[in-house]
Amino acid sequence: MVIRKKKLRDINVSGKRVLVRVDFNVPIDPQGNIEDDTRIKASLPTIEYLLDAKAKVILMSHLGRPKGKDQKYSLLPVAKRLSRYLNKDVIMAEDCVGPGVKALVDKMKEGDVVLLENLRFHKEEEENDEGFAKELASLGEVYVSDAFGTCHRKHASVYTVPKILKPAVMGFLLEKEISYFEKAMVSPQRPVVALLGGAKVSSKIGIIKNLLKRVDKIFVGGAMAFTFIKAMGYEVGSSIVEEGFIETARDIMEIAKKLGVKFYLPVDFVLGKELSERTPTKLVPWQEIPQGWMGLDIGPVSISLLKEIISDAQTIIWNGPMGAFELDRFKDGTYETAKMLANSSALTIAGGGDTDHAIHRAGVYNSIDFVSTGGGAFLELLEGNTLPCIEVLDDLED
Repeated sequence: MVIRKKKLRDINVSGKRVLVRVDFNVPIDPQGNIEDDTRIKASLPTIEYLLDAKAKVILMSHLGRPKGKDQKYSLLPVAKRLSRYLNKDVIMAEDCVGPGVKALVDKMKEGDVVLLENLRFHKEEEENDEGFAKELASLGEVYVSDAFGTCHRKHASVYTVPKILKPAVMGFLLEKEISYFEKAMVSPQRPVVALLGGAKVSSKIGIIKNLLKRVDKIFVGGAMAFTFIKAMGYEVGSSIVEEGFIETARDIMEIAKKLGVKFYLPVDFVLGKELSERTPTKLVPWQEIPQGWMGLDIGPVSISLLKEIISDAQTIIWNGPMGAFELDRFKDGTYETAKMLANSSALTIAGGGDTDHAIHRAGVYNSIDFVSTGGGAFLELLEGNTLPCIEVLDDLED
């Protein structure tokens, strides 16, 4: 699956009003302080390119899940942080549509940056309302999609606006996301190793089945592993198991064998009585999980096994934590995985909200080749699906 869409460099933006859909959905504490501005920084190459080209830059984004116009979800803190990064005033609009916004945009000069207020202050955004999309589209002369994290959602600003406002092209962040994905999944350097974690097999079945056709080795950790271990006929104590997917887990292991893909599970676990920092813990091999105990992290032998698995890898794809890393007692498997990838000479690509969070907490974010900014969109691509909001952008002419 190669995506052939027009990019920002393919069009002339000089002097034009450029409507850019960015992803400024950043965590903000109750005092209005931004806790992590990775997504703001990721948008800078596109914005700075447009400013160098003397465009009039109109930015739009959602933030959180507000019910109506709730000011704690205002993008004002983002405007302030962005002003600092761009070293120029970012003008904050009072809303994202309406006569006041139209008047503000009409007065823009070349090199001005306007940030529209939270798109989700209007329910029409998530309803993909055509009238709302037309109002947004009327603000610009060019559309740039740079919000990879929302490309799997058919919302007005990412799906319908680019159908109305042409040209509609990919920004630099979106282009980078797709480029790294294609390096890992379309024409990878081999061997390719996939590391999958997280709690539920049910949410990853499509991903595992798609990856089995493309990788050389796959390691399944996290709570997902227990459904596979149960499928092999072993007891797993009170660890999380999706009983309805035991047969599916057997099928997946069978498919891996037929395709010649090496399929690995953890060989030891750190157990607890419950998910808490105060629970007693014990370390056991995978076949010896006693009743009343649950697996909450992979153990040190599994970490050594992982090192061995990735030792000859040329491409590594990681999604999902290896344990309950939010708790200090069960963070080692996930943190050590992050550090292994940071030290690997392979092309390393990671994605998913928890994975991103874990990489930041492990302190190795800048040492991993690429950490995707989109959780759901990244998973959709891993599953082999197309993203509707990329489909609607202008095709690259041959």
